[in-house]
Amino acid sequence: MSLNSPLIEERKQNKQQVIEEVKKQLWLSGPLISVTLLNFGINLISVMFVGHLGELSLSGASMATSFASVTGFSLLVGMASALDTLCGQSYGAKQYQMLGIHMQRAMFILMIVAIPLSIIWANTKSILIFLGQDPEISTEAGNYAKLMVPCLFAYGLLQCLNRFLQTQNIVFPMMFSSCATTLLHLPVCWFLVYKSGLGSRGAAVANSISYWLNVTILSLYVKFSPSCKKTWTGFSKEALAWNNIPIFMRLAIPSAVMVCLEMWSFELMVLLSGLLPNPKLETSVLSICLNTSAAVWMIPFGLSGAISIRVSNELGAGHPWTARLAVCVVVVIAIIESIIVGVVLILIRNIWGYAYSNEEEVVKYVATMLPILAASNFLDGLQSVLSGTARGCGWQKIGAFVNLGSYYLVGIPAAIVLAFVLNIGGKGLWLGIICALLVQVISLMIITIKTDWEKEAKKATDRVYNSITSESLIS
Repeated sequence: MSLNSPLIEERKQNKQQVIEEVKKQLWLSGPLISVTLLNFGINLISVMFVGHLGELSLSGASMATSFASVTGFSLLVGMASALDTLCGQSYGAKQYQMLGIHMQRAMFILMIVAIPLSIIWANTKSILIFLGQDPEISTEAGNYAKLMVPCLFAYGLLQCLNRFLQTQNIVFPMMFSSCATTLLHLPVCWFLVYKSGLGSRGAAVANSISYWLNVTILSLYVKFSPSCKKTWTGFSKEALAWNNIPIFMRLAIPSAVMVCLEMWSFELMVLLSGLLPNPKLETSVLSICLNTSAAVWMIPFGLSGAISIRVSNELGAGHPWTARLAVCVVVVIAIIESIIVGVVLILIRNIWGYAYSNEEEVVKYVATMLPILAASNFLDGLQSVLSGTARGCGWQKIGAFVNLGSYYLVGIPAAIVLAFVLNIGGKGLWLGIICALLVQVISLMIITIKTDWEKEAKKATDRVYNSITSESLIS
């Protein structure tokens, strides 16, 4: 009995550690899922209001929103993701003052990047016409995108504020701010679209107002909350020193590439569907699948944010085995979540199409696509949490190469062959995405399994203290 006692005690401790880790990740991921859904809801609500103005207004707003996501929002999200590593590891190492400096530097750089992006948005009409889109829809989209330009700057600041807070495990204020903003967006959008005379342009103005309102609320929270007293000490000239900008850019550029390569590949699938026989049917069904996939993806995206926080915090604190445990826990959670969502998708496959269309042809096609969508959701859940692990460790450059190979060397060529050579149609395009996800998951899983966590903790410590040394040399 005495020999078994230490073993029993160790098992109890291990079990307790796992339970605590599960609690921490669910506590973090729940609000993060809500924030993502609520922010996603702002553009969705605007498009829904515009939809009641007519087909042309809806087409223009939808195209402008998609164009904005591809050419602006995805890039800013990617660049801001560098803070997952920098702020997360600094917080874990208890170098609290560095979080505010990293955030200010990120804000400054993202505002500079937003300037050329705003020029692109201002010329949306000309770009869409050049790409062969319908001139009437392009004109409508151009007018909408021009008024969305203020969103670009607000969105960049919002991403920085969100990451500054979430890496400190401050997630509920983000949720409350996003909730308040989205609820206020409803009457503001209704008034500007239907009562102000602006029509569809009113929705774009409402988007800008809502994003800036969210930024204002979170900025005031950071300024006055005792929770941020250690991490926000006011504006610092060191944050804007040119010789420190490479510290951020070394992670921001591969982060942006990592995010954009993945998001652009899904948009490319929609464009390719327009080249298939019966393009109206194929494009409609693929759009339904993408919207459905985007909605269910919010759950693993929240888990991705949670594991990024946990890994970066623990590596920064010099706890490599706790970081490793966090990864093991989140992979199991992602598998369970993906199986549940996949089963739900399969069970509702025969009725889900009616949520979007009354056409029997569309409904039946959607029913055949949902089992394929369930398989892709399973893989997407795994790649999301493994990508979150990569951000927490600072592997953005590796992630960029993995995404490049997965989507552009495997996924898209496979989709083209399946859809156009083997004539499988829209199913072939989605099967190509599954091929990409499979390669992505296997690659990231191998990298994660082979990781020397003690070495990663040392790298995190070096990264944090190199930043501190660089700042102290300037001051």
